[in-house]
Amino acid sequence: MSAWFSKERITAEPGYNRWRVPPVSIAIHLCIGSVYAWSIYNPPLTQALGVVGSAADDWVLSDVVWIFTVAIVFLGVSAAFAGKWLEKVGPRTVGVVAACCWGGGYLVGGLGILTHQLWLVYLGYGAIGGVGLGLGYVSPVSTLIRWFPDRRGMAAGMAIMGFGGGAMIGAPLKEYFLKFYYQAPEFLGAIDQVQLVTEAGKRFAESAGSLREVVVVGANDIAGMLVPGPEGVYVVGTGQSGAAETFFTLGLIYLVVMLIAAMSYRIPAEGWVPDGWVPPDEDHSARKMISTGHVHIDEALKTRQFYQLWIVLCFNVTAGIGVLGVAKTMITEIFGTTLPDIVDGAFAATYVIMISVFNMVGRFLWASTSDYIGRRNTYWIFFALGIALYVTIPYSAQQVSVQPAVVWLVYFYAATMIIFTMYGGGFATIPAYLADVFGTRYVGGIHGRLLTAWSTAGVLGPLAITSLRESAIQDAIQDLVTKVDPTEFQRAFGAGLDQLDALVEQKTVTIAKLMEVVPVGTVDPTSTVYNTTMYLMAALLGIALISNALMRPVDTKHHIRETSG
Repeated sequence: MSAWFSKERITAEPGYNRWRVPPVSIAIHLCIGSVYAWSIYNPPLTQALGVVGSAADDWVLSDVVWIFTVAIVFLGVSAAFAGKWLEKVGPRTVGVVAACCWGGGYLVGGLGILTHQLWLVYLGYGAIGGVGLGLGYVSPVSTLIRWFPDRRGMAAGMAIMGFGGGAMIGAPLKEYFLKFYYQAPEFLGAIDQVQLVTEAGKRFAESAGSLREVVVVGANDIAGMLVPGPEGVYVVGTGQSGAAETFFTLGLIYLVVMLIAAMSYRIPAEGWVPDGWVPPDEDHSARKMISTGHVHIDEALKTRQFYQLWIVLCFNVTAGIGVLGVAKTMITEIFGTTLPDIVDGAFAATYVIMISVFNMVGRFLWASTSDYIGRRNTYWIFFALGIALYVTIPYSAQQVSVQPAVVWLVYFYAATMIIFTMYGGGFATIPAYLADVFGTRYVGGIHGRLLTAWSTAGVLGPLAITSLRESAIQDAIQDLVTKVDPTEFQRAFGAGLDQLDALVEQKTVTIAKLMEVVPVGTVDPTSTVYNTTMYLMAALLGIALISNALMRPVDTKHHIRETSG
């Protein structure tokens, strides 16, 4: 069995067509890249018990977004450790283990959703699945760079393109299975037809001879429903969001596809070069900051260039990954109440798909472009343009809350799509940047260690966007409450303003529900809850821009000394 997975077993014979390798790499990355469609899971996970809305005991957004974060952390950590292992055993072994972890992690996570045990979802999708992400991510990169030494940027772009496009396939698959397995909860009737009781912030109604917890769906809550239904009162725990069943189904699909792809890997023989290709001379290499020497994995950690590239990757990823984790929720909150006829659940799901499309296209386009303009110049564009876009997005959000118009949605959509081409392009260009700076011999291992920057970004991005969002929501609620008539508040929520904290904690009082009782003409603050986050992302890109600008070639003292026999 060990011989079947050995590097010798998968070394290509003379005359092997190198273009047979990219489809295998892309297939694995399409599977693990579905992690970028994580935001599709946010609504069903935060409504797992209430189904049509969040019940008191449902998980909140900050709970489930961190599952995505844990997965990215384990991706980076496992990739760092897998670098040397990959060089030793080859991509087939690493790919098979990745398949078992990613598919198995989904199955364990599904069990956690089914039993409503959050720690199991973290263990399965986050930890075990995250290891699968890391192993699956690094396995094709160094392989393709070795197959395409003449086009390093394009090779890295092909290797990583599938990861960016994973959500393009994963998002509609998730949406399909969630709706397929969805079951609406028991409907008790319209709000004015049901006698409601409020206790400790929770809403209850009589059903089947006893008081049962309920979710009250108002006009402003329709946009947040998993499947559109009538306004009214629904019994908690009587339906299903479809999340657990979707996890089980996709886990099995990903396991099978990744195993087939991993078994199809091939690597070039030692010393192989493409027919007719001549390595560039030293003058040409120096102009594009391409090293003609090689740096060992351990020696690379002793250079300042490694840490400069770590900052470049970390802050570029931080600026995008937080938005990725809440993409569906974000566009629904910013435009769902101001442009409800356009931005509904289907529109938000399509937005996630389009992020994947632009993420994928950006990986190939920018990485290929870097072969001509150089890696450092490519990152100059990423950071300068990214800063400009991030600082203007809050303006569009503020304007749409005051004067709803499609033009602000169009701008927001276009700006975020451009940002995600550069987000994906940053991932795809960094392996070629590493190969230029440290040589190709150990680029797989060095790349794996650099991906710890991704782990760090996986914490910083979601932490920033969820904490700043929650702070903005709390401020907005406090501001809206000052405008509400106390008698109207009592009538709407069955409790007085003195119980506001408990009502907010139990999800009985939200911005959407307060907007139903505030005076006419009050501006809905929902669309501006992400503004502070956007300014922070622009600042992080500014730091990355400086780090990239200071990049210089590695001192030759760090190069491996070649000895002749």
